[in-house]
Amino acid sequence: MKLPEHVAIIMDGNGRWAKERHLPRIAGHQKGAKVVHKIVKASSDIGIKVLTLYVFSSENWKRPISEVKFLMGLLGRYIRKEIAELQSNNVKIMIIGRLSELPDSIQTILKEAIEKTKNNQGLILNLAINYGGRQEIVDAVGKVAADLKNGSFKIKDLSEKNFSQYLYAQNLPDPDLIIRTAGEKRLSNFLLWQSSYAELYVTNTLWPDFSQEELLLALEDYRKRKRTFGQRVKS
Repeated sequence: MKLPEHVAIIMDGNGRWAKERHLPRIAGHQKGAKVVHKIVKASSDIGIKVLTLYVFSSENWKRPISEVKFLMGLLGRYIRKEIAELQSNNVKIMIIGRLSELPDSIQTILKEAIEKTKNNQGLILNLAINYGGRQEIVDAVGKVAADLKNGSFKIKDLSEKNFSQYLYAQNLPDPDLIIRTAGEKRLSNFLLWQSSYAELYVTNTLWPDFSQEELLLALEDYRKRKRTFGQRVKS
């Protein structure tokens, strides 16, 4: 199977999954966290090199305080619980987003996970936390402006390639495939710069019901596509 090097997933549908079962929203988030474990393991076993998961967007702060607190606690518990297995499976953890705006306790947990796994050579698990695509571009422009001011960068050297080095994860390849669960057909401010030529795959399956089989269906669909990157395809 022709594998995408970088798969990104917009994990959507936790709330709807819980509502359909007359459960509190937190039950959907808890079930969704268990699915993350399975999909990370499956991605590593399949041979995907980079898996980016949209964990918490910059817009998610607008949710009820109780839900945000639960999500932050769930994130911290997930990392602490999974770190030993991720380490044993040679998984390297990266974070994109404004890490400095997260609660101090979560920052500490994430930084420890990054440090512990930094030398691993297997799957790169890239977690988008407090992340927004527009926010990322604005932050990158700010860094470019600062380097222009201090003289370490010249405007004549500005190019798409050079600009991409100012993004949060400048050394990662752009996503080849973006999967969105729960049937919504939008990017929701996710990887706006990097997704310019990504293949999109939307499934109606809610994230808590997503499985390795669903992942394989997405990969099979990707395998059948012809990627032209804007070029004319010869008939």
